[in-house]
Amino acid sequence: MLRADGRNADQLRPITIAYERLDRVDGSARFGFGQTQSIASVSGPSEVRVNLELPSQATLDIHIRPLASVPGTDSRAFATILKTVLSPSILLSQNPRTLIQLVGQALCGSESGSGSGTVGRGWNMSIMASLINACTAAFINAGSVPMRGVVCAVAMGRLPDTDAGTSSCTLVLDPSETELPRLRGGGCFAFMFSYAGFRSIVEADPDLPGVTLLWRNYAASDGTFDEDEFARAQSLARKGAEEIWKLMKISLQGNIDALSEQGTAKNSKAEVVSHTDEIDDEKVEI
Repeated sequence: MLRADGRNADQLRPITIAYERLDRVDGSARFGFGQTQSIASVSGPSEVRVNLELPSQATLDIHIRPLASVPGTDSRAFATILKTVLSPSILLSQNPRTLIQLVGQALCGSESGSGSGTVGRGWNMSIMASLINACTAAFINAGSVPMRGVVCAVAMGRLPDTDAGTSSCTLVLDPSETELPRLRGGGCFAFMFSYAGFRSIVEADPDLPGVTLLWRNYAASDGTFDEDEFARAQSLARKGAEEIWKLMKISLQGNIDALSEQGTAKNSKAEVVSHTDEIDDEKVEI
């Protein structure tokens, strides 16, 4: 199946990973699937207020902001999901009685989700995947928080088959903003890649660490789906997440090379795909 933007059903949009080196934070990164862009920053471990202090581990405080407007209940709900998704990849017990603060912000928005501050619509699957990946890249960039693994997320959509004249749907990887309104369900899949995890000797790529499914919110908007469809969706999402993990590994090496060449230059970046989009600094509140 050839999609409107020319991609096959199992193809990702061009991925952008940039380490922004924002001021007054320990790490920051921008991640994007095409025009679906997000940015995140990490601060800590730092001193924590007494009422938030945990005796056996660090306190993970997450704030999510839309492109416009103020954070609402949708943002707070997504921040809770992010805490569930990212906690298994972070060794919080290594820094007890401290604070680790994570701030994420959408750099795009549409009527399909809260990236534009639309109250009640929730966060669409593409922005959710972008924010999860941006948060992971920010933790990697910070280097101050010990990590157990790397979390990569990707969106899966159920695109109706208009040519078939039936109610059947085709699974598409990384739906674009123009495809989101046409979907009959779908969701976001988050996987953790860790060399400490289980890896099948027969099926695993020797270059990949163990892969664990941490979270998904896959659903059908026009009824139910069977186990076979979910298995196909998870398998396709895992392949997409593996591509993201490999690109993160490449971008990290590029960031190290850039830092070695430019010293402590604040504007050094490492991008997988270059682009000409400009970010409006007035809208970025991190």
